[in-house]
Amino acid sequence: MFSKQTYINRRNHLRSQFKSGVLLFIGNDESGMNYEDNTYRFRQDSTFLYYFGLNRPGLYALIDIDGGKDYIFGDDYTIDSIVWMGSLPTISEMASTVGVESTGSISQFSEKLNTYPKGSVNYLPPYRPEHQIKVMRFMGISPAESHAKASIPFITAVGEQRNIKSVEEINELDYAVTVTAEMHQAAMRFAKPGMTEAQVAAKVYEAALAEGGDISFPIIATINGQTLHNHYHGNIIKEGQLFLLDAGYETPMGYAGDMSSTFPVGKTFTEKQKEIYKITLAAHNGAIEMLKPGVHFRDVHFRVARTIFDGMKALGFTKGNTDDAVENGAHALFFPCGTGHLMGLDVHDMENLGEQYVGYCGVPKSKQFGLKSLRLGRELKPGFVLTIEPGIYFIPELIDLWQQNGINKDYINFDRVNEYRDFGGIRNEEDLLITETGHRILGKPLAKSIEDVEAERAKAF
Repeated sequence: MFSKQTYINRRNHLRSQFKSGVLLFIGNDESGMNYEDNTYRFRQDSTFLYYFGLNRPGLYALIDIDGGKDYIFGDDYTIDSIVWMGSLPTISEMASTVGVESTGSISQFSEKLNTYPKGSVNYLPPYRPEHQIKVMRFMGISPAESHAKASIPFITAVGEQRNIKSVEEINELDYAVTVTAEMHQAAMRFAKPGMTEAQVAAKVYEAALAEGGDISFPIIATINGQTLHNHYHGNIIKEGQLFLLDAGYETPMGYAGDMSSTFPVGKTFTEKQKEIYKITLAAHNGAIEMLKPGVHFRDVHFRVARTIFDGMKALGFTKGNTDDAVENGAHALFFPCGTGHLMGLDVHDMENLGEQYVGYCGVPKSKQFGLKSLRLGRELKPGFVLTIEPGIYFIPELIDLWQQNGINKDYINFDRVNEYRDFGGIRNEEDLLITETGHRILGKPLAKSIEDVEAERAKAF
């Protein structure tokens, strides 16, 4: 946890954005994997962590704007729980560590909520089924309506505050990214032909657990990098293949790292792999060069799209005017996702609040294939933390769909593309802070040039 004053200051800043009303924070609960007592790893709601800092299930909190008070509610553990879990602090004791003096039980929470005028209680969009049930139980709003009736001013205020990272948050993120880089380094120095993807994933997970934290999202460790979120780890890796790793470390305080790397299963890249890798790396480095306050991230994304399209044109995969092709989304055959996203307490920071509000300042997102997957589309500000992760992917199903339907046929040489339909995918990803004058790459550097990656791979043999 940060200092008590940090949480007091955060709540006071949020309070200053409202003239009246009540702000409701719903903490997360335990969730059983296959029966009640065999639970998934508990992860507290990030907004609850940000303002109240308590990593315990079954909590609620209120900020009463008119009354000028903050409250935390939850039931103290009984002896039946203590027998299994050990001695634990009371709700009151925990609340005092984050500067909250007013506490109560869950039943008292319900009673307190009923004292406020109807419509004065603001809540954030529920992203778990139990959150929807709680909104229905305590506020009488059906699950079908619970998302639509979430408070947009509350969403906006939280999003704008959490988007600007403090010095202590940046230090925590530096740590998260450094460990993340070590996780990737462990994989590069370990993977060999004949292993399974699962063995490499286990090595990556080991590095996270050994540091005392956990992974920030399920590990992507695959020879099928064309599948963007591939969590299957059952393949045997072979000489001549590419291995794509996307993994991140989550600190005990909940801050996330998120990096991707692509390396050869053997000691070196093939010439064919090098050609595609160089294009992705040029797009990656070009995007980073643009990062500074006042730059619109959509412009960064479009520079990446043009770099990829031009690079593929030089190799005979694409044709025609680059600007026209990008406007029509032709690059999305190879790059169907976004260039990056916000990052912090969530690996996709505050995605549960709605990308339209957090990542787009309320501006509607594009519906164009590829561009609709861009999670960040706003002007950059000092204090933003984000990822840069362009890639090139040969997705057989997407290639077939576009070819059969003549999609962007004026810009794609499908005969050439089909020669690479089993190529897989390449992605590099780094995490960056927007500073007052430009940007800074967070954490420990990760090998990304062909020479540096091959130097790391040599250590595995």
